Amino acid sequence: MVPDVSTGSDTRGLIVYLFGPGRRDEHTDAHIVAAWDMAGAPDPGRDPAATYTQLAKRLDHHVDLRTRELGGKKPTQHVWHCPVRTAPGDRYLTDAEWAEVARRIVHAAGIAPEGDEKACRWIAVRHADDHIHIMATTTRADGRRPRTHHDGQRAQAECRKIEAEFGLRRLKSGDLTAPRTPTGAERAKAERQGQTVTARQWLREQAYAVAAAVRTEADYFTVLQSLGIKVKTRLGPETGDVIGYSLAAPGDTNAAGEPVWYGGSKLAPDLSINRLRERLPDQEMADRPRYVADPTDPWRHTSTAIHTARTVLDAGDDAAAQGHLAAFGDALYNIASATTGPHRAELQAAAMAFNRARRSAIRADHQAATALRKAAKELAYASSEPGGLAIALLFATVHLARAAAKWHEQRGHEQQAAAAEEALHHLRAGYQQAATPVLADLARRAPRAATARRFEQDVRAALPNHADRILADPTWTALTTTLAHAETAGHNPRRLLAEVGTQRELDSAEHPAEVLNWRITAQPNRRMQAARMRSATSGTSAMSATPHPPATPVAMRSEERSRHR
Repeated sequence: MVPDVSTGSDTRGLIVYLFGPGRRDEHTDAHIVAAWDMAGAPDPGRDPAATYTQLAKRLDHHVDLRTRELGGKKPTQHVWHCPVRTAPGDRYLTDAEWAEVARRIVHAAGIAPEGDEKACRWIAVRHADDHIHIMATTTRADGRRPRTHHDGQRAQAECRKIEAEFGLRRLKSGDLTAPRTPTGAERAKAERQGQTVTARQWLREQAYAVAAAVRTEADYFTVLQSLGIKVKTRLGPETGDVIGYSLAAPGDTNAAGEPVWYGGSKLAPDLSINRLRERLPDQEMADRPRYVADPTDPWRHTSTAIHTARTVLDAGDDAAAQGHLAAFGDALYNIASATTGPHRAELQAAAMAFNRARRSAIRADHQAATALRKAAKELAYASSEPGGLAIALLFATVHLARAAAKWHEQRGHEQQAAAAEEALHHLRAGYQQAATPVLADLARRAPRAATARRFEQDVRAALPNHADRILADPTWTALTTTLAHAETAGHNPRRLLAEVGTQRELDSAEHPAEVLNWRITAQPNRRMQAARMRSATSGTSAMSATPHPPATPVAMRSEERSRHR
């Protein structure tokens, strides 16, 4: 059951909407199911003689009295509006049950506490099977305004109790860190325009993707504008610095033909200008030239940083853990953008789902996650997808998403835990799509039997407690190929197995050979490293290094980042 509190200033206008046909003729049998006084509330839905104006005057009675006392100045935002909707699949509620819901919510929100004879006037209108609209005028009989501080939060808490008592679907409790949901008008507009998402949702996703990839605040606004998004900044009166910003989607205008603006914090709490600055490096660091000697480095660095983040979640520093989850959210966008295979759609869905898991009421320590965020931004500018190393990175994201869900669950973050689980579902699907053919190819190219037996001896010597399970794993044959590659790259197989086998997940892994395969894949090529060091010593590194990448990251160059929704 979902309440959605808002305020306005047009009593009659809201009544006209509630009793009218709706924007798409979806309102049927509109009528009042509860009110401050059923006998004193004219019902235009049941009484042909009742008019919208009569009902508005009755609701505005205390407001008008107060207005005369104030010398004609009407209280601002004096209309309180709260639609309450059951979840899809919930049972049908009778008018009497909806009336009880309405009375409990106006009591919980402070609009009309039970037994308060001077409370605000209110009505609850039903015009569909699955929801009601509660509206009130927020002036009491004694002329005071009601105490509605945190009214939305209190209405949500009451709905959780109602769900349990009425046998309805139990929704997950929030912590006021969720982004604003699109209004009914926004959804209707998207439908009319043939869009699958509203302008608010589309802008939110674009803003997250851009913020994940860029290095500076200036780049953030520049790239958004390159996507056709209108940007409006708000400057401080004294310093002239940017203190806020708003975005408008291409072609999204109001009735007057003006752009429809959404403030950054109205898109999502962590898209406000202050929260963005916490995640972006300072200009001095961003201006430093970057040299990438190996194009696989961004993938390997991101994989290493994700493994580190996994240990941080168990370290007991909640602020650092929350910072790493925020950085992981950025990394998912850049991994999806740098991916070219058919599993890319699953990775994009995972990034979108994880947005709800990337923040909570715990204030994030973004500095603690600098390594992960830096690696993720390098990945946004990567020029190629290095096969097995990319899948090894994807494998690491699956484990971190699972750990994130557990971390949130342990702290009672129900919505965030559910979002992390949804992201995990998409990451698993994407991993399976990408890994299955690669593992099959590794198995097909397995080394000869003598080499495989030697590797078996290495496994038994390095990991005696896990050896039987590793050798019985269906992916063992693929692992022998990976061990052969690692040996060619300069690693000692036995020492390498001992090193990567001490990391987490091996005890509980269903396929331990698969875990080892991707951990070994993510190891650097030692012979290439030695060659680069010799090159640097001889003074040729400046000529052979890859220069600073172009200003536009892969995430923004993708044809799927269209200027049109």
